[in-house]
Amino acid sequence: MAEFDLVVRNAKIVTAERQTEGDIAVKGGQVVEIGPEIKGKGTREIDAGGKFVLPGGIDSHCHIEQKSGFGIMCADDFYSGTVSAAFGGTTTVIPFAAQHRGMSLRQVVKDYHEAATPKAVIDYAFHLIVTDPTPQALGQELPALIKDGYTSFKIYMTYDAMKVSDYQMLDILALARRDGALVMVHAENHDMIQWLAHHLVDQGHGAPKFHAIAHARIAEAEATNRAIALSRLVDAPPRRLHRAVLVTPLTLPHAHDKGHAIAAPDMPRPTCPNTDGQHHDCALGP
Repeated sequence: MAEFDLVVRNAKIVTAERQTEGDIAVKGGQVVEIGPEIKGKGTREIDAGGKFVLPGGIDSHCHIEQKSGFGIMCADDFYSGTVSAAFGGTTTVIPFAAQHRGMSLRQVVKDYHEAATPKAVIDYAFHLIVTDPTPQALGQELPALIKDGYTSFKIYMTYDAMKVSDYQMLDILALARRDGALVMVHAENHDMIQWLAHHLVDQGHGAPKFHAIAHARIAEAEATNRAIALSRLVDAPPRRLHRAVLVTPLTLPHAHDKGHAIAAPDMPRPTCPNTDGQHHDCALGP
């Protein structure tokens, strides 16, 4: 009987301390032994042929085979998206299972698994997108899904078809605090963006570059500050905030100084020059 699930032999191995050549044994999804010549056998064995063996990457924020709030389907399905990820060394993806208004969260999860299971060539999990926090969704579905392991979900403060109110945000943040879930927030002031977009179009500025100008930094800064204030009110657990490069330089450090744990990873997107020669982040949609 094999001692390990997998043994990779003749590998070039790089650790934090050194570079060596040898074997890697895996059992139960974990690396359990690294050595010059592992004696135990694996149920599956791979000869690396002296090549580098690296840990697989985890892409914890991607959109695959997801219909947006505008009704547009992502270009990649679960086959093309996961094959592309695998070629780049990513072996786990965590895309979003998006609820649209009127949809059951439980049915959303079922539908996305049915789309992913026959196509995905690597491991996957799901974040939830919550757009319709009804009493049924918050009282029954979301707590049950958290118990099932769906412990991260995303909410939007903008986009007509997806945004939740401040009151609904408080309900969701309070539930996350109670049940130990993680909330991600797409933080932009919806009315500021709509006002800017309306006046830009009214003045004949409808070219794509003006999309970035309509999504002004101050709209993101205001919404970020408001999201932090709402989460402080209910003492919610740490969460992630979308943010563009160079935005909210004072808001986040101030929140950290107050002891409020918030992660705000930069979103790598193209930059679009405005008419003043400055650079604005291009918000590419949900």
